[in-house]
Parts: sequence; C-alpha cells; structure tokens
Amino acid sequence: MFGFLKTKKDDPAAPAAEITAPPSPRTSWRERLKNGLSRTRDTLNTPLTELFSRAKIDDELLDDLETTLLMADCGVDATQWLLAELKASVKRDRLETPAQLRSALARGLQTLLAPLEKTLDAGGHQPFVIMIAGVNGAGKTTSIGKLAKHFQSQGKSVLLAAGDTFRAAAREQLTAWGERNGVTVISQESGDPAAVVYDAISAARARKIDVVLADTAGRLPTQLHLMEEIAKVRRVIQKADASGPHEVLLVLDANIGQNAVQQVKAFDKAIGVSGLIITKLDGTAKGGVLAAIARQCPKPVRFIGIGEGIDDLQAFRADEFVEALLGSP
Repeated sequence: MFGFLKTKKDDPAAPAAEITAPPSPRTSWRERLKNGLSRTRDTLNTPLTELFSRAKIDDELLDDLETTLLMADCGVDATQWLLAELKASVKRDRLETPAQLRSALARGLQTLLAPLEKTLDAGGHQPFVIMIAGVNGAGKTTSIGKLAKHFQSQGKSVLLAAGDTFRAAAREQLTAWGERNGVTVISQESGDPAAVVYDAISAARARKIDVVLADTAGRLPTQLHLMEEIAKVRRVIQKADASGPHEVLLVLDANIGQNAVQQVKAFDKAIGVSGLIITKLDGTAKGGVLAAIARQCPKPVRFIGIGEGIDDLQAFRADEFVEALLGSP
C-alpha cells in the first residue's frame, strides 16, 4: 500500500552519514567549493606550479601541460582543445611568460565549461516532474533529498516518488530525507516502479504540488533490459502528464572519471537526459571530467555536490568552478 508520510521536523533515526547539519553560514559556498575541489586542485596545481615557474613558454612546457590535464581526467578531446586555444593565445596575445599562460588556461577552461551553466527553472508546469536516474552508488537518492530542500528554499512545494522499489534501503533513505524536509513521500514495498511514479504525479496534481522528484532504480548502462525499465518509467510519466517529464537528471559520481562520458551517452539514448548532477567532487582528483563532458556530451550541469550536508548541492557556475581549481582568470 502506498504511504503518505506526515511531516516530521526531526528524525533521530536518520543515518548521520546521509543527513548532516548544514555548514556554518560564515563559510561561503565559494570557500566550500574550493575546499571540496582540493584533491583535483592538488592534481593540477602541484605540477602546474612547477610548469608555470619555468623561464619560458616552449614545446616541452606544453607537452608537460598536456600530461597534467590528462591526469586530472580532462580527457583527450578537451585537453587537445585547451592546448589549441593556448597556442593560439600565445601567438595572438603575444604571451611570453608561463604566468601569462596560466591566466590563459583559466580563461580557456572557463570558456569550455560556460555552455554547461544553465539554471534549472522548475516553472511553467504544475506539477513540474523531474525524473532522476543514475547507477547505484552515484548519490542519486541523497541528491533528491538535497533537491527537495533547494526547491523548498524557492518557496515551492515538493513531493517525492520512491520509484526504486527494488531496494528497501533506497526507500528508507528517501523516507528519511522526506521526513527531514517535511515533504510527502509516496512509496511501495514492491511492484512496478512506473506505477509508483504515476500515482505520485496524480497525487501531486490533486494537491497542487509544484515539483515531483521521481527516484528510479540504479542501472548500469550495460544492463539493457534494466535500462528498458527506466525507459518505461519515462513513458508512464508521459501518460500521466503528456508534457512530462519536464527534466531528466542523470546523477554522476565524479570519482568515475572518463566513465562518466559513457554513462551520459548511454542514459541519454535510453531516456533523453536533459541535465546532470555531478556528486562527490570533494572526494575525487578527477574533477576535470567536466571538461570532457563539455566536449563530448555537453549536457547542462544543473548542480554539483561537494559534501554530505543538505546544503552541499548547489547550481553549477563555471567561473566559481574554475576559480576553485586554478584561481581567478
């Protein structure tokens, strides 16, 4: 039977690892982002400091810079694009010192990432249906809880659909987030996940809820029959609301590096991905994967996550990201 969970402001049973207190308001998002990207920054900046302290710009420096960018998981395509831009800038702007080259790199990286910066506007439909997909362990369910808080902060009402009916832990985790945020969660112990999502949309329409966040079971792109199941969820959403889903978000764990590109392509083929959430940037040295995504599968990065706290998911801003990695251009 479907459960409609009542509001609970505090949930002592909620796992501490999944729901933590928000950071001190004295710590700005830019500072938290800089701290969160420290591992990727160290991968880049340790060799970059040596490179850009050299006496001149030459082929050896550019070759070593290429290696550094590849080590940060920028990918071959993005790395070659950045190097081509740098070489053009050296000639066009008559750059002479490696320090000038560093500023040019920051500008090039920001230019590369800027098209990914597109704010998610959950307006224009009621309910605005957001389908969430991703592989197990990417942080999908946790991201839904944080998204609920994000939309509530905009004054919107939210309903959660526990579409992962196969894992009890997923339902329990979503329930904990729902109780923490004071929003209704519609779930079912077993059965058809598409039916759960359909009922959630119907309930949201009846209650005039603004946003429906629909969880789906974790899927590996290679499991074609399971990918078809989440494709079915999308089709059922369209039956419940011909205009939906209004957003299909793919949650990616930044730790997987270049595999993220393949995941984007596979999920996009199956369900039509419209935006990305990049999680766990605080635990990886592979934050350069955003550059690879920008070149090979440029889907909007709606949000990035740099921690477990409920406020540690924020809209992606290219300038903030580059500044956190390299300093101001």
